[in-house]
Amino acid sequence: MAPPVKPIPDGYSAVTPYLICAGAADAIDFYKRAFGAEESFRMNAPDGRVGHAEIRIGGAVIMLADEHPEIGARGPRSIGGSPVGIMLYVDDVDATVARAADAGATVTRPVETQFYGDRMGGITDPFGHVWHIGTHVEDVSPDEIARRAAQKSGQGG
Repeated sequence: MAPPVKPIPDGYSAVTPYLICAGAADAIDFYKRAFGAEESFRMNAPDGRVGHAEIRIGGAVIMLADEHPEIGARGPRSIGGSPVGIMLYVDDVDATVARAADAGATVTRPVETQFYGDRMGGITDPFGHVWHIGTHVEDVSPDEIARRAAQKSGQGG
């Protein structure tokens, strides 16, 4: 008897981002240059568009495909932007944001050390997806985060 099929396949987590891109093949190349992504799977549709692909960044799987408006799959540039961002933790946020900018991303938030213990920066990739990139630099308790947030907003000391 075959072992039971796992509801979440090995190597995947319960939540996996799925990005729709106008130009998914170019997006895969961008993610390789900017984030060191490794492509693990690609299936093209009969018309040549990427029907489904998977990349890994730091061990996490991200699925992506080209726009397929006929089934409602449109990327952020086609719908006026995206309210969703992806948080990416890396060993060196400064180098990663610089590499992403060199690869064609727009820096939307300069890298700074934040009161909650992360050094953070933000980019929008050439396909309209928003990335929050950080390196954790300090363990901060919830009480200390609250104190620092109040201090930063001018409401406490």
